[in-house]
Amino acid sequence: MFKCFQDFRIDDSGAVTVDWVVLTAAIVGLSIAVIGSISGGALDQANGLGANLSARTVKTY
Repeated sequence: MFKCFQDFRIDDSGAVTVDWVVLTAAIVGLSIAVIGSISGGALDQANGLGANLSARTVKTY
C-alpha cells in the first residue's frame, strides 16, 4: 500500500494538463476584462463617427 502512494506522489503525468487549463482560464479572464474596459470607449467612438458621417453631404454631378 505504501508503494502505491509513493508511486502516486511521484507520478506527474497530469501536471502539464493542469498548467494549460490554468493558463487558458487566465487568458480568457484577462480577455473578458480587457473587452469590458474598452467597449464603452469603442462604442462612443463608433457613435461619433456615425454622427459625423451622417451630417456630411455628398455632391453628385
